[in-house]
Amino acid sequence: MTGTHPSLKWLSTFRAIAQCGSVQATAAQTQQSVSTVSHQLQSLEKHLGIALMDHHCRPMVLTPQGAIYLRHVEEVFKLLDQAKGDLISTVPDGLRHLRFAMIDDFEDDVGPAVTRLLTQALPTCRVTHYTRTSHDILALLRNRELDIAVATQPQSPLPEVAEYPVLRDPFVLAAPAAFTGTGEDLIGGQSGLPFLRYMRSQIMGGQIEAQLTRLGLKLPNQFEFDSTASILALVAQNSGWAITTPSNYARSKQFQGGVRLIPFPRKGFARTISMFVAAPHLADLAQTIGATLRSQLATHSIGPITEAHPWLVDGYRLITD
Repeated sequence: MTGTHPSLKWLSTFRAIAQCGSVQATAAQTQQSVSTVSHQLQSLEKHLGIALMDHHCRPMVLTPQGAIYLRHVEEVFKLLDQAKGDLISTVPDGLRHLRFAMIDDFEDDVGPAVTRLLTQALPTCRVTHYTRTSHDILALLRNRELDIAVATQPQSPLPEVAEYPVLRDPFVLAAPAAFTGTGEDLIGGQSGLPFLRYMRSQIMGGQIEAQLTRLGLKLPNQFEFDSTASILALVAQNSGWAITTPSNYARSKQFQGGVRLIPFPRKGFARTISMFVAAPHLADLAQTIGATLRSQLATHSIGPITEAHPWLVDGYRLITD
C-alpha cells in the first residue's frame, strides 16, 4: 500500500460496483464509461495491494478483504455527510451576505467542491464568490471587502485578520519532459533553455526572487509572466524552464505530459496557502470550509502528485496544526 490516500472517486466507484455487481451496470448508473470504471477499481486495488472484488464471478462479489474494506468506505461517506451537516450548523443565524475569495490556483478541482458546500449550507444567504490572485485577495482583505478567503500567506500578517495555514506548497523546477539534465544544470545556465519568470509583483514571484537573491543566483531576466498556464505551456513545448509549485503543476493537467518536475537543487523553500477570516463571528464556518478544502486538496492534488513524484511526499503536504 502506498503512503497516500486513495481518491474519493475510486472509493465511490468501488462502493457502486459492490452494489451493482458489475462494471457495466456501475458505468450505466454513474454515467461513466466502462473503461473508466474498470480503471478506477484497478487503481484502488493496486493502491491497496489486495483484490477487493472477485473478478471471476458473475455477478462480481466482494472478496473477504473487500467486504471488510467496504465497511470502512461506508463510514467514510457517513463522515462526509456528517461534515456537510456540521457546515450547515456552523452558519450564524441571520447571515445575509458572505464575501468569499479563493486563490485562482484552485479554481478547477478544489474550488467547485467548496462552492457546492457553500450553496448547500447557505441556501438563503447571498454569496459573493471571487476567484483572484493572492495579491488581489490580500488587497481585498486589507480593505475589509472580504469575510473569508484562501490565499498565499503574505510576508507580514494582516492586521485584525485571523490566519489558518492549510497547505505547504514547496517550490520545484519545471523542465521539458525531454530534458535529461539536472536541477543544477538549469539554475547554473548549462541547459540551453531560457528561464521563465513569474512576475515579481506577484507574491509567488516575489518569493522566488527573494530566494534566488539569498542564494546569490542571478538568472537572466528576459521572460516574465503572470500566468502559470503560459509558463507551463512553454515548458511543455521545450521553450524554457521555470520555478513553480506542485499545486500549480496539478492544475495544469493539459501540460503535465510535457513537463518534468525536478527538486529545487539548493536550500528548499515553500509557500504557505492559508485560510483568512476577517469576520470573527464566521470562525466556525471558516474552520469547516478549511476541513473541506483540506479533503479536496488531499484527493485531487496531493495524492496524485505525490504518487507520481514520491520525493514530494514530505514537502507537499497539508498543515493541520
